Amino acid sequence: MSNVLSTGTSALLAFQRALATVSHNVANIKTDGYSRQKVDFATRNPTDVGYGDVGNGTKITDIRRVADQLAISRLLDSNGELARLQQLSGMADRVDALFSDSATGVTGVWSNFFDSINSLSSNASATADRRNVLDSASTLVGRFKQLNANLDSLNSEVNNGLIAGANEVNRLAAEIAQLNGAIGSNAAAAAPDLLDRRDQLITQLVGYTGGTAIIQDGGVMNVYSAGGQALVVGTSASQISTATDPYRPERLQLAIKTQGMTVTLDSKALGGQIGGLLEFRDTVLTPAQAELGRIAVGMALSFNQAHAEGMDMYGDMGVDFFNLAPPKITAHSGNTGGATLTASYGDTTALDGQNLLLKFNGTNWEATRADTGASVAMTGTGSAADPFVVNGVQFVVDGTPSANDRFLLQPTAAATSGLSVAITDPSRIAAANPVKASADVSNTGTGVLGKVDVLDANNPALLNPATIEFIDANQYTIDGAGPFAYTPGQAISANGWSMVLDGKPAAGDSFSVGKTAPGSSDNGNASRLANVEDAKAFNSGTVTLNGALGGLTTQVGSAARAADYSLKAQQVINDNAKAGRDSISGVNLDEEAADMLRLQQAYQAASQLISTADTMFQTILKAVG
Repeated sequence: MSNVLSTGTSALLAFQRALATVSHNVANIKTDGYSRQKVDFATRNPTDVGYGDVGNGTKITDIRRVADQLAISRLLDSNGELARLQQLSGMADRVDALFSDSATGVTGVWSNFFDSINSLSSNASATADRRNVLDSASTLVGRFKQLNANLDSLNSEVNNGLIAGANEVNRLAAEIAQLNGAIGSNAAAAAPDLLDRRDQLITQLVGYTGGTAIIQDGGVMNVYSAGGQALVVGTSASQISTATDPYRPERLQLAIKTQGMTVTLDSKALGGQIGGLLEFRDTVLTPAQAELGRIAVGMALSFNQAHAEGMDMYGDMGVDFFNLAPPKITAHSGNTGGATLTASYGDTTALDGQNLLLKFNGTNWEATRADTGASVAMTGTGSAADPFVVNGVQFVVDGTPSANDRFLLQPTAAATSGLSVAITDPSRIAAANPVKASADVSNTGTGVLGKVDVLDANNPALLNPATIEFIDANQYTIDGAGPFAYTPGQAISANGWSMVLDGKPAAGDSFSVGKTAPGSSDNGNASRLANVEDAKAFNSGTVTLNGALGGLTTQVGSAARAADYSLKAQQVINDNAKAGRDSISGVNLDEEAADMLRLQQAYQAASQLISTADTMFQTILKAVG
C-alpha cells in the first residue's frame, strides 16, 4: 500500500512540474530569444523485496532548453550584419534625400543662377538683371552652405551614435561577463532561462558591434567584434570609449581598453550598428561632403577666372565674383616640430577632393590617401617659389618639421565654409568684353570682324589700343610689327586678346582694337560667364561643372540604393536564419497543447492512484478497528 502511495506521489509531483514547464513555454511564446523547455523523465530506483525489484515510480532528471548552437550562431552572425546594413541604409537614404530633393538640393538654385546670367547676356546694361544675378548667386551660396551644414549635422549624429553605442556595448558586455560567472563552467546544469538571457544579451551586443560568440568547454561564452576584438572573455569585459580624431576634433573615434591597454579601433574593426555608422561616415558622408566642396571650388574658381576677363560698368577689369576658403591643412595633435603648412588651389582639373596625409619621414615629405593609404605623387620643394603640388593643390612649408610629423590635407571638404559672393554692387559685374574691335570706314576689302576673346586678362598691354593694317590680302601688321601671314578665318592675337577675321581685306584696310568704354552694354563676357557651367573643370578636363553636379547626385543615390539592395538581401538571410532557429527552439502552441492534454491525463491517473491507496488504507483501518 505504501509503495502504491509513493509511486503515485512521485508521478503526481513529476507531472505537476512538467505541466508547469508547459505553462512556462506558453507564457513566453512572445518573448524574444526564448527557447522552448522540455522535461526529461526517468524511473526511480526500484526496491528489492526479496523475490524481485518493485518499481517506485518516476522522477524528473532534467528541465532543459531545446536549442541548437549552430542555428543560434547563424542567427547571431545574421543579426549583426542586418544591424549594420539597416544603419548604413537609413543614413545613406537621408543624404540621398538632401541632394535629390529640390527643397534642399543644389541643382535647382544652380540652374537659376546660370539662367540669370543668360538673362543678363540679353540685356547687359539692365540694373534689374544685374541685381538678379547677385541675388541668385547669394541663393546658390546659401544652398551650398545649408547643404554642408546638414551634412555636418549628420556627422554630429554619428558622433552621438558612437557615444550611445559605446555605452550600450559596455553595459551589455559587463552583464554577459556576470552571466558567464553565474552560469559557471557547466552550462548543462545552468537554468535554461539564464542561458536564454545570455544569448539575448549577446544578440544585442553583436547588433552593436557585429562579430560572433564562441562557446568554450563547459559553456562559457566569449564574444568578439567583427574585426576580431575580444569584447567578453569569460568573466572579463573590455571597455569601449570614444576619443577625438587627432586631425579632426569634430569627429569621434572608438578605442578599446583591454588588459590595461587602450587601442584606437580601425573603422573596419566593428560591424553592427556602430560599424554601419562608421561605414556611412567613411563611404557616404565624407565623399559627398568632399565632392560638394570640389564642385563649389570648381564653380567659384572657373567663374572668377571668366569674370576677371571682363569689364564692369565703371570701365574696370572684373574682380573675384566669389570668395573661397583655401584648402584645409590640420596638424596631428602629436606633432613635435615647428612646421606649418599653407595651401592654395592650383589646377582644378587635377583636383579630386580626396583627403591626403602629408608626412615628414625625417628627410622628405610623403603624401598618401587618408582612406586607403595609397601613395600619391607630389612635386616641388615646398618653398614659396616652388611649392609642393599634389592633386591640384599646392602648399608651402614654413618652419622646421620633426621626423614623423603628420598633417591632414582636406582639399575641398571645408571649401563651402568660406564660400560667399565677393561683390555687392551690381555695376561691378563684368559683363562686357574689356576690348572691342572696329573696322575703318574707308576699308575696301571684304574683311569682316568676328568674335574678340581675352586670352590673358593679366597682360599689362591688354587695354592698350592696337591697329591692324593689311599690306595686302595675305599680310598684315600690328602697330607696325610684322608682317604676319593671313588666311581668311584665322585668329589674330596680340596683347592678351584674340580676334577672328573673316573674308579678304584689301591693301590698306585697317582694324582697331581698344578698351571698351565705361557703361557699355556689351555682353561679350556675360556670354562667357553663362557658359561656365559647361566648362570642363575636372578630371583632366573631361568633366564639366554640370556633369560633376549631376555625378554627385548619382554618386549619393547609387550608394543609397546599393545599401538598400544589400539590406533587402540580408533581411531574407536573417529571416531564414530566424526561421531555422525557431523551428528548433520556438514554442509551438499545438505541440504544447498536446503535451498539456497528455500530462493532464497522466496527472489525473496519478491522482487516482493516490485515491486508491487511500481507499486501501481506510479499508485496513476499518478491518482492524
